[in-house]
Amino acid sequence: MKIKGKWGKPVNARRNFDLIRIYLDSTDGKNKLSAQTADDLDLISVFNYLDRTNSKPGKQYLFNLLHHPTTDIDALHDLDNSVEDLNMDIPGRELLEVELSKLNSSDAYFIADLFLKTSEPVFAPVMNFYIRVSPFLILAALVSLVVVPNIFSFIFLALLFAYNIVIHFTSRKAISAYTKSLPQVLVMYKVAVALVKSGKFGVATEIKQHLTNLTGLKRALKFVNIESSFVNSTTDISYAAFQLFKLLFVIEPNTYTSSLKQIAKYRDDIKEVYKFIGLADTLIAIQSIRDGMPVNSKPEFTGADGKIEVTELFHPLVANCVANSLYTTDADRGALITGSNMSGKTTFIKALALNTLLSQTIFTSCSKTYKAPLLKIQTSIKTSDNIDEHKSYFQAQASAILNIIDNSSQTEEIKSLVIIDEIFRGTNTIERIAAAKSVLSYITAKQNFVFVSTHDLELAELLDEDFVVYSFSESKDGRVLVFDYLLKQGLLKSTNGIAILKSMGYPEPVIDEANIISERMMNKYLV
Repeated sequence: MKIKGKWGKPVNARRNFDLIRIYLDSTDGKNKLSAQTADDLDLISVFNYLDRTNSKPGKQYLFNLLHHPTTDIDALHDLDNSVEDLNMDIPGRELLEVELSKLNSSDAYFIADLFLKTSEPVFAPVMNFYIRVSPFLILAALVSLVVVPNIFSFIFLALLFAYNIVIHFTSRKAISAYTKSLPQVLVMYKVAVALVKSGKFGVATEIKQHLTNLTGLKRALKFVNIESSFVNSTTDISYAAFQLFKLLFVIEPNTYTSSLKQIAKYRDDIKEVYKFIGLADTLIAIQSIRDGMPVNSKPEFTGADGKIEVTELFHPLVANCVANSLYTTDADRGALITGSNMSGKTTFIKALALNTLLSQTIFTSCSKTYKAPLLKIQTSIKTSDNIDEHKSYFQAQASAILNIIDNSSQTEEIKSLVIIDEIFRGTNTIERIAAAKSVLSYITAKQNFVFVSTHDLELAELLDEDFVVYSFSESKDGRVLVFDYLLKQGLLKSTNGIAILKSMGYPEPVIDEANIISERMMNKYLV
């Protein structure tokens, strides 16, 4: 019932992103989303909404996927076909979810470390030797006490136990992630076997071979297997007794030292089985995401010279989000988004970037239709002052925009979707507008799709030939501002900054003079 009940719904749960990102942090490549763009798109919050996975490897795999938009259309279509095939048989899919949920222990996060890191010996050779022989020394002391009770054997046994306790606790931090992962590798093996036997993954020749190889690791981890069975079938008292046994006989350090070579031998097999599990879980999660959206579509990718055409686009994190449609001209003409405060312009440009990301990762768009070229996503939205690096807001955004310029040349094989919020805010008006005009003209001339939000109406006049102007606005119902959050073509006809000041109780003379000056300036730029 739990599996059925959560289908198509965001899962409200605490997520440890330090552990979820273990797999992501190990990967790199030209398609990897920059930290700036991931932060701009609130990708942590987006993941919290999208995550419908059942296993910890599934979470890591999906999180990594969302940071790697692909430009391989065939790979996206293959992903979509796999989603449909796996989710066609609902009862069968639910059985797979039950199997995957067996890897929901937090310890399963550490499986990735087994193939991402080369575990070096923690203990010196002498200590390794002691750890191996310690259980035999303890048994010998116990036998001696039983056969011929004597104070020397008792003291020797007490010293062994005391020293083993010290070893256990002093080494625990260094080896705990490793030793926690070993039982989870065996669980992962069993889950993968069950998934293969389901017949929903075709012949699965490669993964079967990796599972066959891992039977050797199963034999090498016999004690870990015994421990897993013991923990799953005993009471709290017997479990506590077993933990004491592990502590006194230095079982965890022993397991660590004895398994290093075996793990190194099967590293590639562990990696491939982990990826198989993560992908299977992600394929199921994608269907749950689609089923839970009010509207969704599969993207249609056009050639490099194509346009962006999106209908009823919305942001999945905004409750009751008003949908908007957009039809661009060629890539050499950008879009300037003007609008009053709180009217929705920043949400719209974020939604556009996020939908591009989702289209090129999970082949799903939060829209009625999505048609666009494959794009590289570059953003500057949440730039802020950096006190540690002694950077002002202007310097921080200038640095981000320079990075966009450097990665948006005309020679780039994949063109960019450039999203900039409030360009060059933080410097004086004249230089801000002059710099913004020159930068935006330069980027669009390189055949990139550029969307910029701004309050500077002067930019619309200066960019008239290079940019299409859109706006968000509001109406007034007495003293209340009413927002429709609808994108309209053309320059903003009204502003609300002064209205907000009035509603907050600013003195009437201040409001009156501000309205006079505002009207004078609006007449200058809207004639």
